[in-house]
Amino acid sequence: MPRVSRAEAERSRSRVIDHTARLIREKGTGQVSVPEAMAAAGLTHGGFYRHFASKDDLLAQALAAAFTERREAMEQLAGQPPAGHTPRDEFLDRYLSPLHRDHPGHGCAAAALAADAARTEPGSPLRTAYTTGLRELLDALAALPDGAALPDGALPDGAALPDGPALPDGAARQDTLADLSTMVGALLLARASDDDTLSAELLTAARHRLTAARADNGRAPA
Repeated sequence: MPRVSRAEAERSRSRVIDHTARLIREKGTGQVSVPEAMAAAGLTHGGFYRHFASKDDLLAQALAAAFTERREAMEQLAGQPPAGHTPRDEFLDRYLSPLHRDHPGHGCAAAALAADAARTEPGSPLRTAYTTGLRELLDALAALPDGAALPDGALPDGAALPDGPALPDGAARQDTLADLSTMVGALLLARASDDDTLSAELLTAARHRLTAARADNGRAPA
């Protein structure tokens, strides 16, 4: 058989990571097997160890990729905000929406995999990847322009989100931590409820609470 080129091997590896990132957000890390992850990428189980040291290695890389996907979407939103909405308003609308609630495989890893990461040992590859991704998500949220007096560390419209640490100190940091906690918590509860009305109310109430908090802090309400 002809040898696979390095570029081809890297494409295969990336496919496995991307498909696994979707699967673990849909089903949880404990419900995704190596054969399933490889098959989703169109590959055989036998080639797994040419790309990854272990299943834990794959899961950690897939989780990191899921967080990167969210960060890149936020960066695009910061650079090209929709007409009539600030980037922050639009992000909140998309995050706290029935569409996001109903499609976890393409959604936020912070919400989809919080319980999985919490059940692993401190220092495990999954917990470490989750913590790194969470910090990056907080930085990205802090940097999203809201169209009014921007918090310390935020960027003007059209700018890229920072590559390094950007989460501000003091009150602005507390606001960002509280905002993300509210968003993730509301999404988790909305997904867990089998009452459609209650589920929708949870998303709406969180959106209103975040809007009111921003208005109280002197920022433009939605």
